[in-house]
Amino acid sequence: RTSPRLLCVATQQKNTGRNLEEDQSQSQNEQKVETSSAEKTLTEEKAKLEEQLKEVNDKYKRALADAENVRQRSQKLVEEAKLYGIQSFCKDLLEVADILEKATESVPKEEIKDENPHLKSLYEGLVMTEVQIQKVFKKHGLLRLNPVGAKFDPYEHEALFHAPMEGKEPGTIALVSKIGYKLHGRTLRPALVGVVKDA
Repeated sequence: RTSPRLLCVATQQKNTGRNLEEDQSQSQNEQKVETSSAEKTLTEEKAKLEEQLKEVNDKYKRALADAENVRQRSQKLVEEAKLYGIQSFCKDLLEVADILEKATESVPKEEIKDENPHLKSLYEGLVMTEVQIQKVFKKHGLLRLNPVGAKFDPYEHEALFHAPMEGKEPGTIALVSKIGYKLHGRTLRPALVGVVKDA
């Protein structure tokens, strides 16, 4: 027969064992709660950091694109400056070319004879100068617009008058009062023209 004292000790040990298991399970539950709380905090932190990384990447890509656009625009402006930087100088030289052309046209062809050597030499010098200035213009991308018979184009021609003319198609250019010029495909000075209209 078991003595009551031993029963007490056994019960106590049994209870202590249960208490230990309960304590362990409680501490494990607390650890799980702490772990899940830490995991949740870390997950939230990770999500925030990923969002920030995404924003920074987006800003970086936009900055790269903007820098590339600025570089391309600057390069285009530099190229245009190289091409069209001489524009005002060319405009001034056009007046000289016009005067040379008027001077050669004003000399009567019947007067240019061997009997008149001074006039002949002067005329030949003017023609040579005019040819040379046109070569220089061409070298630098400045081309003449002499559009007789061409269709009227408001980007290249300036109409001084409209007149009916037999045998000519309406909208074509019948007369050029002043030669026009283009610099690298851009109209520097429109040709002053007379345009045929319907009768």
